[in-house]
Amino acid sequence: MKITFLGAVRELTGSMYLIRTNGGQVLLDCGLCQGKRKEAFERNRNLPFDAGSMDACVLSHAHIDHSGNLPTLVNRGFSGKIFATPATRDLCDIVLRDSVHLQLKDVEFVNKKRLKQGKNPFEPLAMPEDVDRAMDQFEIVPYGTKKEVVPGIEITFHDAGHILGSAVTAVDFKENGKSARLLFTGDLGRKNMPILKDPMLVRDADYLITESTYGNRLHLPREDVRRALKALVSEVVARRSKLLIPAFSVGRTQQVLYFLRELYEAQDIPPVPVYVDSPLSSRATEVYEKHRECYDAETLNLVLKGDDPFTFRGLSFITDVEDSKTLNDAEGPLIIISASGMCEGGRILHHLAHSIEDERNVILFIEYQAENTLGRRLVEHLEPIRIFGDEYRLRAKVYSMDALSTHADRNELLDYFRQMKSGLRRAFIVHGEMDQAEPLAEKLRQLGVRRVEIPERGQTAEL
Repeated sequence: MKITFLGAVRELTGSMYLIRTNGGQVLLDCGLCQGKRKEAFERNRNLPFDAGSMDACVLSHAHIDHSGNLPTLVNRGFSGKIFATPATRDLCDIVLRDSVHLQLKDVEFVNKKRLKQGKNPFEPLAMPEDVDRAMDQFEIVPYGTKKEVVPGIEITFHDAGHILGSAVTAVDFKENGKSARLLFTGDLGRKNMPILKDPMLVRDADYLITESTYGNRLHLPREDVRRALKALVSEVVARRSKLLIPAFSVGRTQQVLYFLRELYEAQDIPPVPVYVDSPLSSRATEVYEKHRECYDAETLNLVLKGDDPFTFRGLSFITDVEDSKTLNDAEGPLIIISASGMCEGGRILHHLAHSIEDERNVILFIEYQAENTLGRRLVEHLEPIRIFGDEYRLRAKVYSMDALSTHADRNELLDYFRQMKSGLRRAFIVHGEMDQAEPLAEKLRQLGVRRVEIPERGQTAEL
């Protein structure tokens, strides 16, 4: 088997890995690159392979940096099956449609400027009909079910505990009369976090492809998260200001709602108005409510008692554009949760533009902010801040709370690998910047993994 590392190597976005064996070609993930606009657009548009020659795509989960370029793949001629868990399929149905809609709006905006400058207009990456075709190509594979995707390659999804439907994928392959197992973590989740079950341990792997988002960082315990969130809400109440939380619509928004609900139920915070200002977040929460088979015992018990883990007094879901605009002039205290998590698009940009120059306001980041994103500039206070081409002074307070992340931290990753039976011949560290990937690679070597590598984009490894 050969693996070519095409994206999310030495960086966080654009997860995409090509495996080839026995004449078959299978993609692990097909994610969008995010960051510098021009560079990301070119990479997303110019797939580094012939899409029509791909036999199948195996999807770890529905986050846009893992699934978002599927419409482009289909647009370029891919006609094979897309294998995913049931919840991943349902989330992709809304995530991909939203993504293509936003891309079309962005291209329309850019093309107006290009035409005025006498330049040729850009073609969009994909169209809505490409999403329709992609959804028709999905084949559902439940957790724990072995499925042959091409001759000589079988996959089994196991719950990764990262977002609804996320999977650690065991890839069992046979070549030249020999058998081996490749384990692809996708994005590995965390133990003892609300809503989802803990990551499922998979043993007996020969080869490993693992993420390293937090490969050299540690998260705070859950109770510390509650205390920190309580303190921020109390600060906003005292100042009668706004708390802006940029959050991915899938996974992180639902988790923040769960924690806020806990605080309200315990009367640890007053009933501050909370607005989820994202149509996609609203639809994603509906999908979360549908797939209760993914819930952990704590969340399932809430549901069985008749409680809704994502609803509480003072919570409103905003879908209408005009209602969203009224929030910009609304008086605090209030909390706005809005996409995107890295501030690379969506309604959060409008809220930031109206709020970041007021020193009373607070911006809370609960995601890792990739290089070259607006979110990263805000976290690092790199002024001036440009939003929609205009410059703003950053006067609002900015906090980061990585402990709300559903990515495993360094110790959680190592605990997972330590519990796997020994015998890993080779490990590849992906989906992380070098300051996170290199320390994790060294820790894996200390665990006795014979060969640990941090591949470069375009590199091919033969197993």
